[in-house]
Amino acid sequence: MGSDPVGQHANGSVTAGVIARPILIFPAALLLGLTSDYLLPLPFAVPEGDGVPWIIGGSLILIGLVFFAAGVRNFSRAATPLPTNQPARVLVTASIYRWTRNPIYLGFFLVYGGLGVATQSPWVLALNLPLAIMVRYGVVAREEAYLERRFGDAYRDYTARVPRWL
Repeated sequence: MGSDPVGQHANGSVTAGVIARPILIFPAALLLGLTSDYLLPLPFAVPEGDGVPWIIGGSLILIGLVFFAAGVRNFSRAATPLPTNQPARVLVTASIYRWTRNPIYLGFFLVYGGLGVATQSPWVLALNLPLAIMVRYGVVAREEAYLERRFGDAYRDYTARVPRWL
């Protein structure tokens, strides 16, 4: 099962209070990048004809989808909600969560970067840094504070042994 070893469950209905749902942040950044490409085109560093952007971009997308699917599957197995606007019921620490605390967001970043490379979008790639800052401080930091309040020592022990990203 995709829960912590001691089976600690959460009580109450408080949420993390993230700045926006990540499932909306990433497509918004992608749309902004692609629109910027159209309005303010910049050259892409890798030539178009050799297929390299598609190979690299496609590989990043596939790896990202694997991380995303593994993270979602573990939340589903643990019967805890995935959306950040719903309270966590269980601290998920099994499977992929043994290697990274944020496989879903890591997957989002890999897919986003892969789309930027595959579409040869300098703007999408340039927006990766502000996107990372927004997700790190507006989403992840708030979720971490929330999970520490919800699960206490179990969450602190988890963060001591599992890295935030990889």
